[in-house]
Amino acid sequence: MSATATHGEMPYRVLGHTGERVSAIGLGGWHLGFKQLDERLSIRIVRDAVDRGINFLDNSWDYNDGASEIRMGNALRDGYRKNVFLMTKIDGRSKVEAARQLDESLRRLQTDCIDLVQHHEILRYDDPHRIFDDEGANRALVDAQKAGKLRYIGFTGHKDPRIHLYMLEVARQRGFVFDTVQMPLNVMDAHYRSFERLVLPELVKQNIGVLGMKSLANGLILKSGTVTAIECLQYPLNLPTSVVITGVESLERLEQAFEAARTFRPMSQAQRDALLAKTATAASRGEFELFKTTSVFDATATNPAWLGAEPDRVQQVMPE
Repeated sequence: MSATATHGEMPYRVLGHTGERVSAIGLGGWHLGFKQLDERLSIRIVRDAVDRGINFLDNSWDYNDGASEIRMGNALRDGYRKNVFLMTKIDGRSKVEAARQLDESLRRLQTDCIDLVQHHEILRYDDPHRIFDDEGANRALVDAQKAGKLRYIGFTGHKDPRIHLYMLEVARQRGFVFDTVQMPLNVMDAHYRSFERLVLPELVKQNIGVLGMKSLANGLILKSGTVTAIECLQYPLNLPTSVVITGVESLERLEQAFEAARTFRPMSQAQRDALLAKTATAASRGEFELFKTTSVFDATATNPAWLGAEPDRVQQVMPE
């Protein structure tokens, strides 16, 4: 997706059919809540990012036991909220739990409306059915949208592109179209269980906003010794993404993000092929994309209570 304007040091792109203009690089929220990161530095990172042109802010109800949302909420005081497109995610699969988590996120982020709320970690084939149940989480988000608590609805996941396609299929069967989808897009993904090859074309076809994540896989991809951090960030910028989200835990990492955006130029097919050739062997078994091949990144797997209760009709037939 081509850049449509530049704000400060950051090119902006269109967020799918929403028409919203968002920064090509988004600020990840997970790192901001680290205990070893001073809150004052977290706030400075957010405000420096916004001052320099990043307007897309990522977060989640479950990041660092809520610390990430609390810190971001504090950073958005003093007029900063009006200058950003704010996104967070909820884990609840039931209507009750999703509504509870959304209200908690609103309070932590110190806002009465979140621009985009996404169903988090769609990792299992049962997730779409729980979410689109009559008493499921999507009902809570649609009701909240009507009440003015959120503007747009999306979903995220990092495990398997076929589960993303299934989520889109179930949504289509229910007559629902997502505004955004978030997924891994990086120099390794193209070779293994690829979201780029399987899901991205469908999102482009439906004009759904594409949110790329795991561009460096929390540094794992750099450990392969095949590519640089700038190459990792610029590869998904070369795809039809609306936003490439990257974690920032220091001012140096923030500068790296701006350098990637500032120096980015669309790649020729030869340049793209050469970059992918460097990662082909290392990527072939998913060893540097552990979010696909292990449960290390699966927060909802280790905290199943976050999903909420199964639908009533399921509980009635559960074995004793």
